[in-house]
Amino acid sequence: MINPDLISKTILFVKEKLENAEGGHDWFHIERVFKNSVLISKNEVCDTTVVKLGALLHDIADSKFHDGDESVGPRIAREFLESENVDEEIIAHVVNIIENISYKGGNFEKKFSSIELDVVQDADRLDAIGAIGIARTFNYGGFKNRALYDPKIAPNSSMTKEEYKKNDSPTLNHFYEKLLLLKDKMNTQTGKQIAQERHRYMEGFLAQFYAEWEGEK
Repeated sequence: MINPDLISKTILFVKEKLENAEGGHDWFHIERVFKNSVLISKNEVCDTTVVKLGALLHDIADSKFHDGDESVGPRIAREFLESENVDEEIIAHVVNIIENISYKGGNFEKKFSSIELDVVQDADRLDAIGAIGIARTFNYGGFKNRALYDPKIAPNSSMTKEEYKKNDSPTLNHFYEKLLLLKDKMNTQTGKQIAQERHRYMEGFLAQFYAEWEGEK
């Protein structure tokens, strides 16, 4: 039996844990992914409790901010759900979502699959593209003190997982190394439809960026 207050308790827990998080991976990111997940799940046959918990806890401790340690997030999520006496089957499913949701350079082979993971992964990827995705990308680039753009440094879209984690190339390269690739990696029909429009928006932004860079507009 699921505690009817579980989702509201999880929201409070996540807000507290991410109070001082980097702007692209803060509570508002979680909230947007949560809303996207609920939207996508309406068109899928899935366990909405698992979807909501997976969305809320998917970035509870992003490895980028923990020296690349990918075990921190799943551990924190498990400890919280156990403290709320959540069934082990649900806990294991949510942990699997957290462990398999990340892009990791696109060369990461998922070791788990479920429609719930598909839904949350699409929701997370949608927040990485479009207007929000552009804002988050440059926010993180500034956080890491990266150059905006350097014509001499070409994007590398075939990095290994480890190369991707250590990559510190100019922020604009990230569009070609991840953002523009996400449209074709969506899992659900709803996710694909939303991604199309956000993808076109990014293409327009890049065209404007290059024109301004060259002094053409």
